[in-house]
Amino acid sequence: MSSCRIRKIGFAVVAVTLAAWSASGFGQLACSPNVPIGHFEGSATSRQVGKVDVSFNLTCDNGNYSGSLVSPAGTYIYRGSTVQDDQFGKNHLHFDFESGGDKIGIDALFDGAVLRGTFTAADDAGPVELRGTADVVPSAAPERMSLSKEKWRQDLAFLAEELSRRHPDAFHFTSRDRFDAAVRELDQKLDTLNADEIYVGMDRIVNLIGDGHTYIRPPEDDANLPIDIQRFGDDYRLVAVADGNQNALGARVFKVEDLPIDQARSLMLPLTPGDETHELQNLRAVDFLTGGIFLHGMEITAQRDKARFTLAGDDGREFTIDVHSVAPGEKLNWTYVYKNPPLFRQKPEESFWYVYLPDSRTVYCSFRGYKNLGKESKGLLDLIKLQHPEKLVIDMRLNGGGDYTEGLKYLVHPIRDLADINRSGHLFVLIGTGTFSAAMSNSAHFRYQTNAILAGQQIGERPNSYQEPREMKLPNSHWTVRYSTKFYKFVETGENVIRPDREIVPTWDDYRSGRDPVLDWVLMFESRTAPAVP
Repeated sequence: MSSCRIRKIGFAVVAVTLAAWSASGFGQLACSPNVPIGHFEGSATSRQVGKVDVSFNLTCDNGNYSGSLVSPAGTYIYRGSTVQDDQFGKNHLHFDFESGGDKIGIDALFDGAVLRGTFTAADDAGPVELRGTADVVPSAAPERMSLSKEKWRQDLAFLAEELSRRHPDAFHFTSRDRFDAAVRELDQKLDTLNADEIYVGMDRIVNLIGDGHTYIRPPEDDANLPIDIQRFGDDYRLVAVADGNQNALGARVFKVEDLPIDQARSLMLPLTPGDETHELQNLRAVDFLTGGIFLHGMEITAQRDKARFTLAGDDGREFTIDVHSVAPGEKLNWTYVYKNPPLFRQKPEESFWYVYLPDSRTVYCSFRGYKNLGKESKGLLDLIKLQHPEKLVIDMRLNGGGDYTEGLKYLVHPIRDLADINRSGHLFVLIGTGTFSAAMSNSAHFRYQTNAILAGQQIGERPNSYQEPREMKLPNSHWTVRYSTKFYKFVETGENVIRPDREIVPTWDDYRSGRDPVLDWVLMFESRTAPAVP
C-alpha cells in the first residue's frame, strides 16, 4: 500500500515474488551469444489481471549484462540469467528481474527473433511473448515538465480513460458525471496553465476517486522546500530545517507568501483522498505546504522554486524567511527543534529494530517497514525469550506499509502465540495518523487477533477501503499514476476507523523537548489495572 502492497498478485503488480528456479545445470552467465541483446516488446497474459504490455531491454557492458523489464507497474532491473541447451539444441533461458526487493522470473525459448515462455509471480503465472524490435532503447523514460498543449491533452485523456477502467470501482465515492465534468474543466483551461498547475489539476481529478492509494506521484522535479512544518492543534510550527534558517526553528508559521497558513492548508485538501478520514487528509495537506510544485500549482507562490514564510518566535515578534527549493536527489543535513530525539525517532535509517528497557522490563520494537521482516522478527522473538519481559511494545506510528501477509506471518501470529505476552496490559501496539496501508491492516489484526492495547492516535486510513495499488505511466509526461485494484475489509462491525484504546496526542511542548507521551504512558502502565480488551 504510498507505497503500499497488501497482497502480491499478477505480472502487472509491483509486489510479486519470484518462484524458485529448480532446474539443475544452470549457472550465472557472462555475456554470451546464446542470450539475446536488444529491445523486445510484447505481452504477458496473467491468470488474474489478463493481458498486459511489457518490454525488455538487455545490453552487454564490459562483459556483463545489464537491462530492465518495463510493465504497467513500473521498471524492474535485470539481475541475472541462466541458460541450458536441451537435447534438441534449443536455448532454454531464465531471466531474473527486481524492483525494490520485488522480483519477476521469466523462462523462455529464443528462436533468434522472439522470446516465448512463461513468467512466474507468487500465486500467478502465464505465457509471455516478446519480439525483438530494435537495438537497446531507454527503458525508463524521464519525466517531463515541458510539453505542448496537445501532448498535455493526450495525457489528460489517457488519465481519464485508464483510471476509470483500471480502478475496480472508480465512482464509488464521486459520481461519473462529477468526474467527467472535472476532466472537461481542466481540458478547457489547459492552454493557460503551466506544468505545475496541470499537475495539480490532474491530481485533483485522481483524488476524486477517494482512496488513499490512488493519486499522482509528485515528479522527481517537484521543487521540494527544505523545511518541515507540522501542525499542533491550531498552531503550525517549523520543526526542522536543512542547512540554513536554523534561527527559525520552533517558530510559529503564520503565512506562506500573503496567504494565512491555515487557508493554504485548506486549498491543499482537494489534493487529498476525499473518502479517507479528515486526519489523513490534513496530514497530507500539511505535507504539501513545503512542496514547490503544490504551492506554485495552487497559485500561492509566483515561482515554483521559492516561497516566503512569515513566522513568529516565542516573543511574538514576526519575521520572514525565503526558502529556496533543492535539486532532485540533493543530500540534505537536517537540524531538528529537539536536541535529543525520542526513542521512536531514533535510528531513522533502520526499518525494524528493538531494545530491552530493563527499568520497566519492556521490550520495545520500532516497526517502520517490512524489509527482511522474517529475519528481523526472529531476533525480536529471541530477545523476548531471553529477557522474559513484562511488556512488549510494537511501535507502528512511522510505518507506511508493505506486505500485510508478512506482518501476519512474522509478527502478529508469533506474538499471539506467546502466552506470557499476549495478555491484556502486557502487549501494546502504538499507532498514529500516518500508520498506513499494510501497517494499518496489521494494526487491525493486532486488535482483533491478540489482546493488544492500541495507544496513540486514530489511524488516518479507513480499514475498509480500496487498496492493493498498481501504477501506470502517462504517455507524454511519464508521470506515475497509482491506483487501487481491490477492496479490503479489516473491520467487520462498527465504524470504519481504527481508534486507539488510549488516545494520546503529543503537544508542541512534548515535541520540542523530545518527550514521547505515548510510550511514557505504556511504560508507566500497571497491568493489574488493565481494561479488558476483546
